[in-house]
Amino acid sequence: MAPLNTSPATTDPSAATSTSGQAAIPEGSVGLVSPQFIPFDEPLQLSSGKVLPRYELAVETYGTLNAERSNAVLICHALNASHHVAGMNADNPKDVGWWDNMVGPGKAVDTDRFFVIGVNNIGSCFGSTGPASINPETGKPWGASFPMLTVKDWVLAQARLADHFGIEKFAAVMGGSLGGMQALGWAITCPDRIAHCIVIASTPRLSAQNIGFNEVARRAIISDPDFHGGNYYDHGTVPRKGLAVARMIGHITYLSDDDMAAKFGRTQRAPAANGEYHYGYDVEFEVESYLRYQGDKFSTYFDANTYLLITRALDYFDPSRTHGGDLAKALSVAKAEFLLVSFSTDWRFPPSRSREIVQALLKNKTPVTYAEIDAPHGHDAFLLDDPRYHAVVQGYYDRIAAELGLPQRKSVTGVLA
Repeated sequence: MAPLNTSPATTDPSAATSTSGQAAIPEGSVGLVSPQFIPFDEPLQLSSGKVLPRYELAVETYGTLNAERSNAVLICHALNASHHVAGMNADNPKDVGWWDNMVGPGKAVDTDRFFVIGVNNIGSCFGSTGPASINPETGKPWGASFPMLTVKDWVLAQARLADHFGIEKFAAVMGGSLGGMQALGWAITCPDRIAHCIVIASTPRLSAQNIGFNEVARRAIISDPDFHGGNYYDHGTVPRKGLAVARMIGHITYLSDDDMAAKFGRTQRAPAANGEYHYGYDVEFEVESYLRYQGDKFSTYFDANTYLLITRALDYFDPSRTHGGDLAKALSVAKAEFLLVSFSTDWRFPPSRSREIVQALLKNKTPVTYAEIDAPHGHDAFLLDDPRYHAVVQGYYDRIAAELGLPQRKSVTGVLA
């Protein structure tokens, strides 16, 4: 079978010019990309007992699937991300993929060697079937009636996506945060269909504190008068205030105290005369301005029902629950090799949670590589450019490529690495 190039758009960076008004393609980028929307008409049985009669997944792909279909990598997204993993949105070139620093020609996840799939999960609001989609039984948006979801449901939907591309086994399934939970779910739910499981800044289950943060964020949304029990579409409203507060709460947990101190400290936006306070409740400190900006921006593009669904799926994730709390037993079915990465200042999913997964894998004598990166950026470090972190991921993918007999990696400057 000939190699299948299913990339929606891959642009040669050297060919990018501004003479046609097209945005220049940065070196190492996959270029301009557009999503595919793939329908699935077979009903999906959900963990809740409900059935999703049909659904559609928004997908972007980068690189070329080889003849053996052995070089495929699935990237799973976190709470507020999407299928747009890398490259520049063809309709809006300023919209760069959320993991563009990780995925591309010569980068850690090298699209010159791997066929990379970015998928938007069901329940989300970036093109896949979710609460804002039309319920075929009513002709109206699903709204609050959209069924509850779990990480396992996403994995089973993604497995059908693999079938669509003719991929029997992924070279790797990779994700950070909630995406890492999905990668872990793949190793448990579809152990024969994943060779390597890459879990970054994640956890085997949420702590009580994390569940608490999610509940406060949900209450902010549900208590917004414009929420209307989740059927705000019918009322022509959006619970923007609740969404903004939910995002502010979440954003605080993504940053470390040191990072927030370095970025904002106690700096005031416009101190009163002689540096005095204004003595009021309007924005006064830079950190307040930043959080309000992030919250307001989030409320313009994210769906409130999606936020409720995904945070609850986070709460429910616990592979050990059906094994008496024994994570090693839950992971005993895994056949993949593992890479886990954590960050020293991530207090949302601290290194101790990654080490818990590592210890369970070692108990099962499952091959595992673990890196704990001393980085100041908190949970958000998994999205950033720390060279030590990227070197770990790159080295691991070099090993996968060698196992598959893929070509030697080239750096973004074209020099053999």
